[in-house]
Amino acid sequence: MSVPVSTITTAKSALAPLVGIQLDILRLPRQALAGFEPSQVGTIVGTLVDACVPALEKIYPKLIDLGLRKAPGILGDRKGYPDFEHSSGARLELKMLYVDPVDVKMKTPPTPREPSARITQKVTVKNVDATRDLLFLLAYQLRVHPDDQDMLSPSFVDVGLFPMIECVKARDHRLIESGGLWFGDYETPAILSANGRMKKSRGDVLQQEYGRKESEGKDYNEDTNFGKLKRIPYKPLQSFLKHHGCDYMTRGTYPAVWSLSTR
Repeated sequence: MSVPVSTITTAKSALAPLVGIQLDILRLPRQALAGFEPSQVGTIVGTLVDACVPALEKIYPKLIDLGLRKAPGILGDRKGYPDFEHSSGARLELKMLYVDPVDVKMKTPPTPREPSARITQKVTVKNVDATRDLLFLLAYQLRVHPDDQDMLSPSFVDVGLFPMIECVKARDHRLIESGGLWFGDYETPAILSANGRMKKSRGDVLQQEYGRKESEGKDYNEDTNFGKLKRIPYKPLQSFLKHHGCDYMTRGTYPAVWSLSTR
């Protein structure tokens, strides 16, 4: 069972007015951006949006009917789950998706940057409400401020809503499929270490222990990239990343074999 399509449709319609909004309470000088990496901008914007989204109607009156409110379980705990409750009945976990700006010089790698947002190990099949919970992706792009061509502000360009249970199952499916496993009761995700891969290739029995560094010599290491958006093989999510020019997964096997064009 998953979130009803009608709930997703209602929530997405209510959140649609976010698209086109420019957060001009943050203005970054074009010249200064040459010294910024996208991840640094992401930290600034993410913190700002996380705090401001429920009160955006105070700044932008047209957003009065977003239907968002802070989920009661997270007040005073920034890492709690989920972030918001919506008037549609859905619960939303907000993640920001950075979209590369146009004609802006920044510290960027020559290849597409993997989105840093992730569904962490704190979000598991144990605490996801399959009938209510959605991953709420808010895509944004730095755009020129209309009053000052030398200043750029984050502008919301798209809203994506995805059943959280599907994202979590796809994330965990990839972990297991690649030879990794969960330690404890969904406490620590771990992947095969170099030592573990070598032992597995020889057919040796793997020790059910994990470390944090290769130097510890364990057969498994904690997965430090666990849950990053590009590593969740849920096709609708990967299509969203592709649409916005982000690095994305081209194929997967959850819940069945699928692929995406590289064009």
